[in-house]
Amino acid sequence: MSGGEDFGVLLRRLREGAYLTIEGLAEASGVSVRGIGDLERGRRAAPQRRTVAALADGLGLDADQRDRLLAAARGERAARTAPVTLESLPRGVEDFVGRHSELTTLAALAAGKETPGTAEPGSTGEGPGPVVATVSGPPGAGKTALALHAAQELAEHFPDGQLVWDLRGTDEDPPSVAELMLGVLKAFHVADAELVNAGPDGYASLYHALLADRRCLLVLDNARDAAQVRPLLPSRGRTMVVVTSRRVLTGLRDVYRMRLGELAPSEALTLLAGVIGEARAAGEAAALSEVAQQCGYLPLALRVAGSWLATRTGWSVRRLADRLAVDERRLDALVAGDRKVSAAFDLSYGQLTSEAAMLFRRLSLVPGPDAGPACAAQLLERDLPTAEDTLDELVEAGLLGVHGDRFRLHDLLRLYAYGRLRAEEEQYEQIRADLYRWLLETTVVAGRWFEPGHGAPSPDWRGLVDLSTADRARQWLRDQGINWLAALRAAAEAGEHSVVVEVAESLHWFSDQWIFWGHWTEVFDLAARSAEELGDHVMRATHLNYCAWTLIVCESRPADGLSVAAEALAVANRAGDVLQQAWAYFYQGWAERVRQHFSAAAELFGHATPLFASAGDLHGSLHARHGRSHNLLMQGEGALALEAYQQTLSFLEEASDLMEPHIAETARVGITAGLGRSYALLKRWDEAVACMRTAVRLSDTLGNLPAKSTSLLHLGEVLLSAGRTEEARDVFRACAALGGDADPQRLTDARAHLDRLEDMA
Repeated sequence: MSGGEDFGVLLRRLREGAYLTIEGLAEASGVSVRGIGDLERGRRAAPQRRTVAALADGLGLDADQRDRLLAAARGERAARTAPVTLESLPRGVEDFVGRHSELTTLAALAAGKETPGTAEPGSTGEGPGPVVATVSGPPGAGKTALALHAAQELAEHFPDGQLVWDLRGTDEDPPSVAELMLGVLKAFHVADAELVNAGPDGYASLYHALLADRRCLLVLDNARDAAQVRPLLPSRGRTMVVVTSRRVLTGLRDVYRMRLGELAPSEALTLLAGVIGEARAAGEAAALSEVAQQCGYLPLALRVAGSWLATRTGWSVRRLADRLAVDERRLDALVAGDRKVSAAFDLSYGQLTSEAAMLFRRLSLVPGPDAGPACAAQLLERDLPTAEDTLDELVEAGLLGVHGDRFRLHDLLRLYAYGRLRAEEEQYEQIRADLYRWLLETTVVAGRWFEPGHGAPSPDWRGLVDLSTADRARQWLRDQGINWLAALRAAAEAGEHSVVVEVAESLHWFSDQWIFWGHWTEVFDLAARSAEELGDHVMRATHLNYCAWTLIVCESRPADGLSVAAEALAVANRAGDVLQQAWAYFYQGWAERVRQHFSAAAELFGHATPLFASAGDLHGSLHARHGRSHNLLMQGEGALALEAYQQTLSFLEEASDLMEPHIAETARVGITAGLGRSYALLKRWDEAVACMRTAVRLSDTLGNLPAKSTSLLHLGEVLLSAGRTEEARDVFRACAALGGDADPQRLTDARAHLDRLEDMA
């Protein structure tokens, strides 16, 4: 037979003639079962000579049969490594969507313009010379589509030609550099005689000389790694090279880097509408939005989902949305013909080292959107340096996104990783339990930095997380909030009530540092329920009081807070616990003050004050005095409020050495602001402004954005009342610009003041 024979068909015929199964041939030849199956079905390019030789040995072929198999491989390999010209681009480029920033960068590079911020150190981009841009990203991010679309758009800049070349980086046996260079040389019609004279060792010289004389665009698609790409990069001339790879290709120097992620939601909907039709998309807009979201806005998944819908015109979009909503079935549902999202993930997963594959699988157990090196070390049961190296491998492979020291799995990759975990590790539930236990143990140690009587970790504590300062502890608790909250929920569900109470108790004073997180009511409600299960009435009253605080302060629900505080008082009375009785009265007073029931609030604060004193709780006594002062302020009693605040400040000064510093300093902010507002009621403007500016400075020093936003708003209002309009405007602008963890109501009020000032101008 001729060398043009189909390799896969011939291989299957020879295998069956030898009475071998695919498994039998795999065992005899050393080539994988999947590799042989892909070759026979034509899903993989023909292999290199050494692989063909191994198959021939496994089949026991004679000389003629061996030559036939080698000839078929050579013929098919030559056909598959021929460049794709722009006149025969793969389908899918015509309906390209999004990537405006990346296309702008590539257009600027093609035009020889500077592109600030895209080049790594050492890339000057100055003057004529080769330009190299890399496009990396996770499987299915649309790297090839971007490169092909850019090639079409930029063709006019490259009069000497545009070549698109598949480097087959995900193949088990990718083509050699010499083969790739030979293909380029042939595409540019280098004479056969010249190629023969040069020989494989001389291809590099011909290749670089050819590109040095031309202004062309070379797209190197699907690169395996930097080592494969580096010899193919021109050393001189005006060629532009765009390299696509799942890997970041860190080893390449002097290149412009672009990393693709998911599409924007609006772009994802545009892509889907283009596939299924605008009318159908408009008719089921809500369901289509769900489909896009369940696809994680990943271009490959979106195209597969769109193709699935396009071939099932009798099915509603809602039907697909409901199928994709089931996590366990989502990847199985993202299949359209021979296009399967999980198959793209298989290729990257198969190239990982065993340790990186293990971490990839286990990262799917992290409940939140991202994780840090310490979490990775816990999952690997290794030290931090090893975990960091393994994370770097996953980032380089395009399987992890990174922001600072946080690492994120795309939603579909997370589902894929979890599927691999369940298939490959029988003890995955124990791995999850160990992770959750570690999260909660670390949370307790971090939270106790802010708890009276605790502070820094004990000298013998050896953890994966650096909690050597309160700032580090605060940052870890915030970064890992979703993760430790999930672990807390799991502990409550598993009946680990002592653990739930301990964790919540350790976080009580820290919650003041992160008031508007949004989950404190749940945290303390879980603890109150666990305390009830344990039969611990004091702990139940304690956490009911904490719940009352969250409802009043964090959620602006004073009526509900009043009800919960009343329940806490009843439980504390049954337990005979004076301290929790005091806190229950205090929170009821706070709720009534917010509801502007000032007389009731004064009576309740009056009950709390002597109880705190009898319990010897300085922090509670300070809060009760502060609450009474604030109540007078809200009634407009300037002179009485000023006197009360001055007495509260004196109490703080006398007792501050016996108090937790962050509690004392947080109270100082509120007291100082209260003094300023009291002076304002008395129209003592200079004193009022001075106190308010001090409150802003103190809250800034503490890094307490809720307090800072409140102090700025009240400073602006004092300045406005004092007739200092321009100063007030500047302060309101500063308040409105805070964002982040600032009090959202204060920001809204500041913007309202600015709008009124604008109307008056």
